[in-house]
Amino acid sequence: MRSALAAALVIALFAGSAAQAQAISTAQAIAQDPPADAAHPARMEVIHVPTGGVKVNGIVYVAAGPGPHPTFVLFHGLPGNERNLDLAQAVRRAGWNVVAINYRGSWGSPGAFSFAQNLEDARAVLAFVRDPANAGPLQIDVGHVAIGGHSMGGWVAAETLAADPGLLGGVTISAGDMGLLGQGARKDRAAIVKSMAENRESLNATAEQMADELALHAEEWTFAALAPRLKDRRLLVLYSDDFVKGHSEALAAGVKAAGGTMIATGHEPTDHGWSDHRIALETRVIDWLKSLPAKP
Repeated sequence: MRSALAAALVIALFAGSAAQAQAISTAQAIAQDPPADAAHPARMEVIHVPTGGVKVNGIVYVAAGPGPHPTFVLFHGLPGNERNLDLAQAVRRAGWNVVAINYRGSWGSPGAFSFAQNLEDARAVLAFVRDPANAGPLQIDVGHVAIGGHSMGGWVAAETLAADPGLLGGVTISAGDMGLLGQGARKDRAAIVKSMAENRESLNATAEQMADELALHAEEWTFAALAPRLKDRRLLVLYSDDFVKGHSEALAAGVKAAGGTMIATGHEPTDHGWSDHRIALETRVIDWLKSLPAKP
């Protein structure tokens, strides 16, 4: 009898990170610190992810508890002044690990910055978190990984989700259509160069290089081209009253027009950084993460 009880306790303790995350209410995750776990405390780990011959820097917010934990990979925008780390902390309190990296050539990561390399770096971080050598120590449930991104990071997340059926789903937050920017660069290069010059203070690239790369991939990187590839993916499109509102609306419409049935949308009357709707953002993301299945 004792051995059966002990076995039951072990099973309950390691019953799966998804159940642990579900047990925490969204309101608690946003406004209340979880009970301290002395044996398996929440912590932050610094990581260095191999990509393109260098190692980019990043962090992992590891959730409390024995794990393995569901994991949310979060991509920053251009250049990434709004890091959404309050969102990351709330998601961790909801029982998820959160991984955030700096692309090559951004925020101290080595190498040169480029938009194409951002997509390569996104694939590299997913390979990193799925590697048993990293997943074990970081308490990552490799079968329960979702991604998200803000602004340009929303484009990175959407492109990555379309190419990776092993992901549970993805979130875009006020995502920018980089292909449309490329079309703008073809029509008025000077205007896009000026825009890039105002957003490259932490990037190892010139504004001219950035504008020319966007122009080169103008058709390839549009949401119109991407939408059909997302029709079989779980996707949450969040958008605000900003300069890329129409980009998100077009992405959602394109996915639905292609036959997508697993797409959800959410709008808040706020700015590009969701400056006065942070709680609303956290609520929408955590509620959506809780709705995901245990496996792809």
